[in-house]
Amino acid sequence: MIDAAGKRVARYDKITCSMSPFRAATSNIANRLSHGRAANWSLPIRPPGKLGLSVCYDMRFPELYRELVSKGAEWLAMPAAFTVPTGRAHWETLLRARAIENLCYVVAPAQSGTHTSGRETYGDSLIVDYWGQVLSRLANGSGVE
Repeated sequence: MIDAAGKRVARYDKITCSMSPFRAATSNIANRLSHGRAANWSLPIRPPGKLGLSVCYDMRFPELYRELVSKGAEWLAMPAAFTVPTGRAHWETLLRARAIENLCYVVAPAQSGTHTSGRETYGDSLIVDYWGQVLSRLANGSGVE
């Protein structure tokens, strides 16, 4: 996390890559990455409030978000690079669920398009409110809506 002055104020290392049988069915991500050890939650970004950090696959673990909120997070950041099939099936549903169950806003920027490796990512950047309503969406490409 970089603040307005360009200073790094937080770093988050994915902590969930070896926690679920889902990983075995979808990818070998746990074999390529080392995972962090703790949730990073207390970033005083005012306004609009404290931001809880996570990334991509983490959104499958509701316990992580309960911990972030119990420690003061008011917004949840969930940047991701979901594949197209997984994005179609799970992306919006998981984001809306995390927002509703934690009574938080979710900000979820997402990579989209075909990458040099040939991998295609889903896109669909969203901001979701605590009622699960999508407040803003950028389906594909770069930019801000």
